[in-house]
Parts: sequence; C-alpha cells; structure tokens
Amino acid sequence: QVQLVESGGGLVQPGGSLRLSCAASGFTLYPYGIGWFRQAPGKERGGVSCLGGHDSNTYYADSVKGRFTMSTDNAKNTVYLQMSDLQPEDTAVYYCAAHRTKDLDCSDYVQSYDYWGQGTQVTVSS
Repeated sequence: QVQLVESGGGLVQPGGSLRLSCAASGFTLYPYGIGWFRQAPGKERGGVSCLGGHDSNTYYADSVKGRFTMSTDNAKNTVYLQMSDLQPEDTAVYYCAAHRTKDLDCSDYVQSYDYWGQGTQVTVSS
C-alpha cells in the first residue's frame, strides 16, 4: 500500500526556517515524480516545488525561489523541503504528492499526481 507521510510543520517566526519531510512507503520514490504543494485557508492548493522521476526536472514556484530547497534521501526513501526566510504568506498546510507512473517530468499541476499525504501545518507568525 502506497503511503506518504509528511512531518516537520509547526509555528515559526518570520525569517525563520523549517524542514519538512515526506516519508514514502509501499514504493521507491526515486523513479517517480514528487511534488510539494500548499493550501492556505480559502485558497486553492498550489505547487511549491517538484522533482521529476529519476531527477528528470525540477520546479520551484516564483514565490519560493531562493528560499526553499527540495532534496531527497533515497536510502531513507524520503523527500525534504527546506524552507528558509519564512514569511506569513507561507502559512498553509503543506502536502507531498507522487506520480504513479515512472520517469515523468513533474509539474505544479495538482491533477497529475496520484498519491497524496495527509498534510502538515506550517504557521509563520510573530
């Protein structure tokens, strides 16, 4: 059974940092595209960052470029989102998602992802 479990969210002051983790089970991450998305109250879920299957491509939303970095630990079958210089507008529930088909380029298109985690809350506030 495929499962994605996010962790690492919390409350942080503006300018602070957090690292989110997404641990996968039931399949091996590396051949599959993985994405991070976020959804703030009253807003649609949007793409933050993604990594294509076998590292075919990467994507960062303009709003997070230079502040967020996505990485993977294949030995742990885990993907990370390192977030720095966090701002109140980064407050949202963050989700990781994965493709079901190998070797696809990733994108910020929500409907292209087949598996989703339960989400982790990130709150940026003083």
